[in-house]
Amino acid sequence: MNDIPQVESLGNGVWSLPVPIPGNPLGFTFVYLVEGHEGPVLIDTGWNHDDSWKALTLGLEQAGHAVEDIRGAVLTHFHPDHTGLVGRLREASDAWIAMHPADIAVVEQLRSTAPERRAESIAAQLRAAGFPSEEIDTFLAAPHVLAPPEPADLPIDDGASVELPGRDLRAVWTPGHSPGHLCLHLADAHLLFTGDHVLPGITPHVGQFPLHAAEGDPLGDFLTSQAAIGLLPDADVLTCLPSHESRFTGLPERTAEITGHHEKRLDAMAALLSEGPATLWEVTSRLSWKRAWETMGPRSRHMAASETAAHLRTLEERARVSRTGPADRPRWIATP
Repeated sequence: MNDIPQVESLGNGVWSLPVPIPGNPLGFTFVYLVEGHEGPVLIDTGWNHDDSWKALTLGLEQAGHAVEDIRGAVLTHFHPDHTGLVGRLREASDAWIAMHPADIAVVEQLRSTAPERRAESIAAQLRAAGFPSEEIDTFLAAPHVLAPPEPADLPIDDGASVELPGRDLRAVWTPGHSPGHLCLHLADAHLLFTGDHVLPGITPHVGQFPLHAAEGDPLGDFLTSQAAIGLLPDADVLTCLPSHESRFTGLPERTAEITGHHEKRLDAMAALLSEGPATLWEVTSRLSWKRAWETMGPRSRHMAASETAAHLRTLEERARVSRTGPADRPRWIATP
């Protein structure tokens, strides 16, 4: 597991509070504290685990605050390493919890669907993708223990100012990694909290859910918001504070690198499909991945398939590929 960094004052009333993710190769999530005239606000909360809660509360103490001091928490997106401690934070304080409406809607849907039904829905999607039956059986046999996030109580839209007296902290909607992903721009300190949208060394996962959806374009949204975030008025001088890895500068250059990675991926899929029609399984299993396909477990392969599906949707939107075959076993082929 990655070494956990130390709690750190970043100046301008901003603190970095690393919160561990036990048993996960990511190692930790950076939770950030931003001080205002009437108390601080958190950006994200961290993973739901006793060790994570202990790290968060001890980090707050090092920053000179108690949990009870927290005015609120802005969630960059609904994923569990960012929202897991919302419930404990609520119990320990009167903090409000804010998130973009698109991710609030996702959480509502997750909370209204039984875990067994979610697993069965994914299994049906894997069958339609052409996954072998033994892969699907293994997927269904694995425990599905993650509970949906606690709901937010305050929607925050693109461009909205965070309730933090004395500071200019504004939401920047950057959909793709999740439908309602937010970056937070602290203009008075030339800081940008990038969540998982822009990371300095790895490319965030962008998936299509459900796998065979014929509407929406999450990767297209992601690429558009990559370009937009690099056009902030102070983009060239911003210090970027991501949720993982380490802080960085050079935002426009990094967004161009991430976009270039996906464009190469799109070209590789189009070239593969020029050889003939293929199922989602066939496309995914023929691509190169950071880990060898043969070593991936069913969950990792499902995530890989969702990423492939997102790229195929973008290729469809660009009229570079088309969908063919029956709805219960679609295939894609390059457009002449």
